[in-house]
Amino acid sequence: MTKEGDLLPDARLFEFIDEASEGCAVGPQSFSTRERTAGKRVVIFGVPGAFTPTCSAKHAPSYVATSSELVEAGIDEIWCVSVNDAFVMSAWGRDLRATSKVNMIADGCAHFAEAIGLTQDLTERGMGVRSQRFAMIVEDGVIRTLKVDAPGKYEVTDPDTILAALR
Repeated sequence: MTKEGDLLPDARLFEFIDEASEGCAVGPQSFSTRERTAGKRVVIFGVPGAFTPTCSAKHAPSYVATSSELVEAGIDEIWCVSVNDAFVMSAWGRDLRATSKVNMIADGCAHFAEAIGLTQDLTERGMGVRSQRFAMIVEDGVIRTLKVDAPGKYEVTDPDTILAALR
């Protein structure tokens, strides 16, 4: 498992772009985790699945609600990463009203979750391989803080814990 002080593994993640801009068409766009975190402070939190009970009722909404506090504490971007496709993550983001607060990032094949060593097998529950629940602070590509919840729990990956680590 990745630990504090490690370089964030480079993986390709996807984000659905709703509005076209110069050089960026509408639709899923891939990016390198290393390139996108270079020179930035990023909070990345991972959830087992979009539209799942704890993820939708508590985890993701708590980051949407505290996004301005995280930005005031020096965070450049907030990512919600899940083993879902970019279309699902975009729909979930709209449902949560996360636009311009939390970037809804797709790890469709669990490559990022595998690279950081935080997968869990939920095949028996019909979900396949998913991410464990985690939260991290990444500074210029280096993991400075990493919190991982025990399976089925939501205790240490909340934004209050991350805000405390930033202070």
